[in-house]
Amino acid sequence: MNALSSKEVLRPRAGGPKKWAEQRVIKILPYFFSILRCVKPVWNVAGVTLTSRYDHVREVFATDSKFGVMYKPKLDIIMGGEPFFLGTDDLLQHQYDTAAICKVILPGDLPHLAADVELRAEQIIKMSKGQIEIVNDLTRQVSFDFLATYLGISPPSNGDLRVWATRLFEFQFADGGNDKALRAEVDEIAPALRAHIDAIITLRKQNKGDDDVLARCLTLQSKNEPGFSDVQIRTALMGMMVGGPPQPPMVLPQAMEQLLRRPQILAEAQAAARDNDNEKLRRYVLEAMRFDPLGPGLWRVALADVTLARGTPHEVTIKAGSQVLAAFASAMMDPRRVSNPKTFNPDRPASDYMHFGYGLHACFGRYINLATLHLMLKPLLKQPGLRRAPGADGKLSKNGPFAERLVVRYD
Repeated sequence: MNALSSKEVLRPRAGGPKKWAEQRVIKILPYFFSILRCVKPVWNVAGVTLTSRYDHVREVFATDSKFGVMYKPKLDIIMGGEPFFLGTDDLLQHQYDTAAICKVILPGDLPHLAADVELRAEQIIKMSKGQIEIVNDLTRQVSFDFLATYLGISPPSNGDLRVWATRLFEFQFADGGNDKALRAEVDEIAPALRAHIDAIITLRKQNKGDDDVLARCLTLQSKNEPGFSDVQIRTALMGMMVGGPPQPPMVLPQAMEQLLRRPQILAEAQAAARDNDNEKLRRYVLEAMRFDPLGPGLWRVALADVTLARGTPHEVTIKAGSQVLAAFASAMMDPRRVSNPKTFNPDRPASDYMHFGYGLHACFGRYINLATLHLMLKPLLKQPGLRRAPGADGKLSKNGPFAERLVVRYD
């Protein structure tokens, strides 16, 4: 099937030994990093440095002048060569670009977005008649619908935004092996998404319509505000669409799986949902995410020779150009900084969590995530008799780094 018209959000994976090996690697990674935390927390091997302790991971994230991102080459392919703040390590340029976006994505939007997400999830649960598949039918649907509406991106006539954004997300963040088949799809999808957003911008200039992010961009453009040319607007909207909605259907089913493994904790989370205690529910979801976060870590590149863990027995000098994995999943399980990390504790301090990173490249959408993630699950958690579906459907399955399927039932 043509990549543009595909309805399969996740690409098919190889079966047999390759699939078995992939699943085994994912399963043993927590044990591997627990060993590294003890014996070699900063391990430089074959020109790649793995960091596994809380202090060292945070040092990598926080030292933006020495550890840069590796996103630009693939971002250039996605964005058609137009710069996007995610790909720059230039502090002033990053601040300039994000300041423009902060004029149209406002803190005052968060209550409305939260209410919208909860309502959308509630409507889906009402239609589900006692059983729902969480990945595609709940979290992916809500995530894409609410954010596309907020940004002002209508569905394309020649494809599916869920497919397009997820393919581009995979290419940007999860394609360590430079998959040729995926690159071929990206070469079709990226220009199509750029053209689609360009067409929306042209149409909306004639009628700005609702108060969404695009309408705000066009209002500022009409006032000759810098940072809001057509191309800059398109690049910003595209970056938000590619980087945002693919993530909740990855982390929320994984969080739900962690709750289902702990009946007492699940009951407590359900009580918070039924009591409309959104702050308490958010803490339960964030803690569940700690046990199976978005990925094992984020890659950085040393911009100059840099010494990590200076003054400790684990001090290592990393050469300029070397890649560094800041393993935040491991850091959130480090008993040196996280009290009783194997215990589920929803009352942890915010400093125990690294879900959204630190420093210059902390997740731009973190405040939207904090306001909405738990509310995608809230209407489901309110349901009585919430339980796994029988058999394989009731156990979380993954497709590479992506949650693929998890079915639950309720009375």
